[in-house]
Amino acid sequence: MTKRRKLVLAVLLTGVCVVLAIPLSLLSECTGFAEGERYVHIYPHQTKTDVRHSLTELGVRRLFGFTLLDKTFGYKVRPGRYVVRRGENMLSLFRRLRNGQQEPVRLIIPSVRTMDRLAGFLSHHLMLDSLSTVESWADETYLAGFGLTPQTLPTLFIPNTYEVYWTTSLDELMRRMQRENDVFWSSDRRGKAHAMGMSREEVATLASIIDEETANNGEKPMVAGMYINRLHKDMPLQADPTVKFALGDFSLRRIYQKHLTIDSPYNTYRNTGLPPGPIRIASVAGIDAVLNYVRHDFLYMCAKEDFSGTHNFARTYSEHLQNARRYTKALNERNIQ
Repeated sequence: MTKRRKLVLAVLLTGVCVVLAIPLSLLSECTGFAEGERYVHIYPHQTKTDVRHSLTELGVRRLFGFTLLDKTFGYKVRPGRYVVRRGENMLSLFRRLRNGQQEPVRLIIPSVRTMDRLAGFLSHHLMLDSLSTVESWADETYLAGFGLTPQTLPTLFIPNTYEVYWTTSLDELMRRMQRENDVFWSSDRRGKAHAMGMSREEVATLASIIDEETANNGEKPMVAGMYINRLHKDMPLQADPTVKFALGDFSLRRIYQKHLTIDSPYNTYRNTGLPPGPIRIASVAGIDAVLNYVRHDFLYMCAKEDFSGTHNFARTYSEHLQNARRYTKALNERNIQ
């Protein structure tokens, strides 16, 4: 074989090896991390270079394969949250990014005390800006489009787990929560609320007070019954958590007379009936406690002196004062201010 033929053959063999190596590289594992899966977040206005950089930081290798696939099929950056699984190849990862196949976020709506906190929580799990969210939620015109006010906004959210996309906008989230709210308020729940003469918003408002009064789900229907007795008698609810909400101070361990004078529609010592909206996002247990409240004749309650988180109930004010003295004595003994 002549030297020229040997050279041609070598070039051909090299070309064949290169051609064969390309698909093999695309089908070989491209992840460099040891186990599980990771997520890459691609933001609007990011470039292909930004995406490559994010993938590199995540531990993805063989990015020349990404470039080759981009040149062959074209890649338009699609914002989103994408999973990168250990052991997968560049071809499958590229397809997912190119087609915008996001991995859903399992969003657990928490029973938080303020909407500011919810906005902050959402900004950590979705591509939402907390400040913009807070501003929208303070806009009465914006909320009116969803049949809400700044006061009733917390009633929209039912603490549960929802699958949403990371790129979900605030409008999309609000509409999704409306649909989920309608599903939660089944005909059975709506029927019970109607029989009590209460709206969804009123049930959620009372539930939020009960959630603040006790973390004991077993006691919540009993507490609900006491407050409903007060509503029926047109008595002020006199719920300490509403005073804390009105003051904006949830750290208070004791409520003194000076606190009860605050001029606020949320102060249930000065105003009869329910406040204009929830004092937190009501829990499912709290809502169902109101709808399935225990029927009894108690009008008063006071935290137990054993600090168990439950309450002593009383039918008369004199009985209540006895319970209150025992609790106050326990607070003083522990030097709780």
